[in-house]
Amino acid sequence: MPQATVGALITRHRDQCSEVLLTRRNIEPFKGHWCLPGGHIDPNERAADAIRREVKEETGIDFSGRFMGWFEEIFPERKIHNIVLAFEGGAAGEENALASPVEVAEMRWFSLAEAAALPLAFTHSEIVRRYMSKQDGD
Repeated sequence: MPQATVGALITRHRDQCSEVLLTRRNIEPFKGHWCLPGGHIDPNERAADAIRREVKEETGIDFSGRFMGWFEEIFPERKIHNIVLAFEGGAAGEENALASPVEVAEMRWFSLAEAAALPLAFTHSEIVRRYMSKQDGD
């Protein structure tokens, strides 16, 4: 049965370049891969509340995002079937690498082009590419 999850495409603009915050997973599945902050929606939790909670837990920052779309994550070999509700937006506060040391090994800002070129966990590359295409006016 599919699980409901959320993912945050957190952006900032620095030196005329759009950047996105990625975290490196410290747990399976996809341990060691970069990904967007996010996770599972708890029972009886609204998606908007889940994305704020997950971002705060994983990065230590406050996220205010807008819904940008849904994505399917189907990896039978890993027994994963998720429906991801992706949110885009900015963040307030300073990121804290120790916010979630069990789940997150490190976090870093990447240019959108760098992020799109990485083999991101789950379907997060697809989320980054869709965001980039919206920025280009497609």
